[in-house]
Amino acid sequence: MSKAAVDGTLTEQTTPLPDVSAASHATGSALDLRPAAALLAPAAVLLHGDSNMRRRGSDINRVRPAGLAPDAASAGEAIELASLASKRGGDVECAPAGADDAVGSAGAHGTDGASSAVPFVAPAERRRQRRKAMVCFAALCWNFFGVGWNDGSTGPLLPTIQRYYDIGFAVVSLLFVFNVVGFVAGALANIYLSDRYGFGKTIVIGALFQLLAYSLDVIAGPFPLMCTAFCFAGFGLALQTCQGNGFVGSLRDSATKLGLLHASYGLGAFSAPLAATHFAAQQRWSLHYLISVSITLLNITFLIVAFRFRRQDDVMADIGEAPTDPDNTGSSKLRQIMRMGTVHFLAIWALIYVGVEVTLGSWSVTFIEQKRHGGVTAGYISSGFFGGLMLGRVLLLWLNRKIGERRVMFIYAFLAIQLEVTVWVVPSLVENAIAVSVIGLLLGPMYPILVNHSKHVLPTWLFTGCVGWIAGVGQTGSAILPLVTGLLASKFGIASLQPFIVSMMSTMIVIWAFIPRMRRVD
Repeated sequence: MSKAAVDGTLTEQTTPLPDVSAASHATGSALDLRPAAALLAPAAVLLHGDSNMRRRGSDINRVRPAGLAPDAASAGEAIELASLASKRGGDVECAPAGADDAVGSAGAHGTDGASSAVPFVAPAERRRQRRKAMVCFAALCWNFFGVGWNDGSTGPLLPTIQRYYDIGFAVVSLLFVFNVVGFVAGALANIYLSDRYGFGKTIVIGALFQLLAYSLDVIAGPFPLMCTAFCFAGFGLALQTCQGNGFVGSLRDSATKLGLLHASYGLGAFSAPLAATHFAAQQRWSLHYLISVSITLLNITFLIVAFRFRRQDDVMADIGEAPTDPDNTGSSKLRQIMRMGTVHFLAIWALIYVGVEVTLGSWSVTFIEQKRHGGVTAGYISSGFFGGLMLGRVLLLWLNRKIGERRVMFIYAFLAIQLEVTVWVVPSLVENAIAVSVIGLLLGPMYPILVNHSKHVLPTWLFTGCVGWIAGVGQTGSAILPLVTGLLASKFGIASLQPFIVSMMSTMIVIWAFIPRMRRVD
């Protein structure tokens, strides 16, 4: 019985081990074989007395190195080399961690395969990462509060804008036309800007465009200037929603965090009508946008402090999260995204959903004021809707998990349609106000569910870009559907709002049925 030393570890053999390197080179092996100690270190080694030491990892296909003689095989050597190909599942027998530092080092850092070991993080470092993660998430929640504030401001001010500029439904709808232009431009520019400048810079660029828009709105200049401001706002909001959704969607426990993120949007959209309704009754109604300027200045400050213009992967590493995207070029990503049918189904669904959400929050005020004689205080209907939206994104999280996110979407949509029909046919101000608020509650969880479901049906290396595209296209709905509503109202009256909303909600159900339910295999 002979003893062979392998990196300081003794392994019993029945026959002397041949020179593997020489034999392999002699037979023309394509493997890059190194000296025996370096070659066998990462291999699975059976150690006497340690048969119970097992490590969970890849189910490695074991092959005999080229060049070993058949008689050596019959001798029953204790050392077998691991092949480069591996399959998931199974136990790999290896030396205990303390047996040999060289073996552990080679196994963890060898070039033959990536280690499955998780690097140790000290408790103090973990606490630091958690604090930074909370700061980043809080900054994005404030960012989405500002996005919600923007969407919640328009509805109560629409009748005042019409009277101030002496324009009708069709002309005032040009605000939404220019908003569409801005959103589409932002959605298209997002992937390029994100790859060129990174997450931290792109989201700040979006906030700066939003600040420029509010600075133009506050002076209440000519109507074309206000349209231009809405275009700038659309561009900036598209960049911010793309980046924010992509970042939070890549985090651990993304379902809960997306719910809280979009609840922040709902809080902003709930708060804005309270202020906008007050200013709508004043001569200087445009001073409402001074509040918007202040919110956006704080937003820019928080984004810079939290992310420091860094790329998403750098921020992810700093807060203890795994990076998601490889280093692909923007044009390559865009081509891959555009070839995926699932992305377009998700984007169309998001467009209709966001459009329904903003249309209800905006034009419902005009509907209640004219058809239910709600007066100037009808602006609070918008607050009720967005308040329900905010609560739904927090209070219904448990129900989403219990029933299942895909199934619960159909339930929410059917119930929302029934309530919208009551607003259509029941001429009661109180009933309509309650119904609109409950519709907001039911619509609330839908968008976070969409983003979270996207992670299960889209490739992980394209997830951030895909969510950016979905969010950007979705935000165009906040301009397209209100525009269509305005055009319909100019021809058929504001009563056309309800049948249009019911038809759009029904379309959402049909599209959701075509979205895959299973995880895509990367």
